[in-house]
Amino acid sequence: MARRHHYKRRSKPAHELDVTTFLNLMVVLIPFLLITAVFSRLTIVELNLPSSAGGASPEQDGFRVEVIVRETGFEISNGTATIASIPKVDDEFDLVTLSDFIIELKQSYPRHDAASVLMEAQIPYDYLIQVMDIVRSVEVPSVGDDGEEIFQLYALFAEISIGEAP
Repeated sequence: MARRHHYKRRSKPAHELDVTTFLNLMVVLIPFLLITAVFSRLTIVELNLPSSAGGASPEQDGFRVEVIVRETGFEISNGTATIASIPKVDDEFDLVTLSDFIIELKQSYPRHDAASVLMEAQIPYDYLIQVMDIVRSVEVPSVGDDGEEIFQLYALFAEISIGEAP
């Protein structure tokens, strides 16, 4: 007698994986992400806190530029005495005059690289950034080879310390 198996092998058909909807999503999503991506450059400025000890090295003659940002305008000092005061013009800080004065100071003291930016507490943060940019470097226009005006960046007082105004 022939033996019958109680179970029958069932051949299951292989299922196909349908990935067309996923591929459609990727076709739309990848260009969207590439277009909306923000490509930014991170710039780091090294800052120091001004020291209370007046230990200036002898080669620097104790000179240190201090730009004090007050509600009434700018005060520029050498660490001990006020050199100049730049008042506000039309209730705005006169950044152009400050830039010109810092350039003159750098021409008078070319070996000095240290400067402090001191601010009163109620001054907006944006002015700290603008003053630091002015004290740190200047853009000088020059004429390029093709006669087009280009701007070159020159360092003024690159070692910047920040703090609260006295």
